[in-house]
Amino acid sequence: MKTIKGPAIFLAQFLGDDKPFNNLDSISKWAKDLGYKAIQIPTWDSRVFDLETAGKSKTYCDEIKGIVSDNGLEISELSTHLQGQLIATHPSYDIMFDSFAPKNLHGKVGERTMWAKSQMINAINASSFLEIKPMASFSGSLMFHTMYPWPQRPSGLVDAGFKELAKRWVPILDHAKDKGVQICYEIHPGEDLHDGITFERFLAATKNHSSVKMLYDPSHFILQQLDYLQYIDFYHDYIKMFHVKDAEFNPTGKSGVYGGYQDWIDRPGRFRSLGDGQIDFKTIFSKLSQYGFDGWAVLEWECCIKSPEQGAKEGSKFIDNHIIQVTSKTFDDFAGGDDDNINKILGID
Repeated sequence: MKTIKGPAIFLAQFLGDDKPFNNLDSISKWAKDLGYKAIQIPTWDSRVFDLETAGKSKTYCDEIKGIVSDNGLEISELSTHLQGQLIATHPSYDIMFDSFAPKNLHGKVGERTMWAKSQMINAINASSFLEIKPMASFSGSLMFHTMYPWPQRPSGLVDAGFKELAKRWVPILDHAKDKGVQICYEIHPGEDLHDGITFERFLAATKNHSSVKMLYDPSHFILQQLDYLQYIDFYHDYIKMFHVKDAEFNPTGKSGVYGGYQDWIDRPGRFRSLGDGQIDFKTIFSKLSQYGFDGWAVLEWECCIKSPEQGAKEGSKFIDNHIIQVTSKTFDDFAGGDDDNINKILGID
């Protein structure tokens, strides 16, 4: 067993143009004042991280690390969710996903994909410079538009989809392996890797690539009505990152898992600030500790009701209160035992 590190906070949803959220130094101080011990950095936001420079310069990465360290924090991981998403997109979503890339690449899917690949390589290099092994990402999706099989999927479509997805990712995964970095795919609806079965299919398509790992976020599982506790039993060997995000699922006679195209606040499944949803975090922290997860517990805030500032303030204490300092003792050690008497106890001559 190992003790989980934390609390940490993912900066993506807190960054803005006003202080203290508009640069790395001030937002680090803000996070420290709230009780966080580490920050997870989104690599697409130039207000806190210049990925092009970071991918080529250890000196720059050391400077970033120094800013964070001077404010009493660590960098838990880098995030490449938006760039990973663009490794594979179905044409149905191309217009909406253009916003994840520079304006000069909008409408140019091939060039956009190449840009995303170069971004992933830079992020892997930067993680290596920072000496951080796990890195967060999305898998992208070629098949999610066929998730509910109507019209029925033609035979062979899913195998072909995972084969193509693996083809796009394996060169990136190979580079990650060379640099000692693990790509932790967030298992997430909208991605081709959205549950355990799809993760297994992708893993098999990459020939069990050693750099394929996962980011565990139970909020995406309760919205799918997946057993997020047993999931840990199945996949604990692959879980190298942990987003602590709450959610709730309250189906009605009018709407269920798919949400009726409603705004977040009106959906049966919606994200909440920590402690306001239905996730059983006590059991999650117990299971992860039991299985030896020693990564960071990272707050991700996406509540549809509570302000991000209040969510961040409460979240630090929530995570800290759930981290288990694992024991090195067995409860009945005091009773002792005598190995020399084992055979006598068993009645063996």
